[in-house]
Amino acid sequence: MKFSRFISITLRTVLVAFTCALLIMSSALPAAAISSSRSNPSEGATRLDKIFEKSEEVTKADPLSMEETQREANQGLNEIQGGADVNQMNRPENSSHATTAKDQLQNALERVTGKD
Repeated sequence: MKFSRFISITLRTVLVAFTCALLIMSSALPAAAISSSRSNPSEGATRLDKIFEKSEEVTKADPLSMEETQREANQGLNEIQGGADVNQMNRPENSSHATTAKDQLQNALERVTGKD
């Protein structure tokens, strides 16, 4: 009887410790996404001056008509930004060096299981 109680307490303790470790690791995983960035941290945030200027113009002007809105939206990302600074933004087309979360997980599992 005492042995089964000892096993029960030990198992419960291990389960609680595992759950705590899992919660701590899952809250730290978003920070792991930083490793996929190839930018230089000393450069700071990318300056998107054309987008800023364009949005300032739109806020000071009268509302856009439907045709103007559609024309601007077809040029780029949306009706406000249009094609301004589109080359400086990260998109799938210019992020070919980045690995997806699925690929990162698959690589990690292959390393753990020894199937390199």
